[in-house]
Amino acid sequence: MKESAIEKRFVQDLKALGCLAYKFVSPGNDGVPDRIVITPSGKVHFVELKTEAGKLSPVQKVQLERLKERNASVRVLYGVKDVVAFEEEVKHEV
Repeated sequence: MKESAIEKRFVQDLKALGCLAYKFVSPGNDGVPDRIVITPSGKVHFVELKTEAGKLSPVQKVQLERLKERNASVRVLYGVKDVVAFEEEVKHEV
């Protein structure tokens, strides 16, 4: 499955759970995660979506590490299996 199809499903499923799933675009900051997810309980996750065989670029690794250093919730999801697991986790967040 293409990354764009994975992302489309991800956004649809999360919206159905009551989440916001904003596309993250930050001019001058290449490599930021694909989505900022805000759950109904207010938890915020930065999510990078990849195909099962996808790999992070060096600049993506740097950006994700910057977020982690600030104690942000950062997730890299590889394929539909990881997307489904993340959705299950979000369902149980309080």
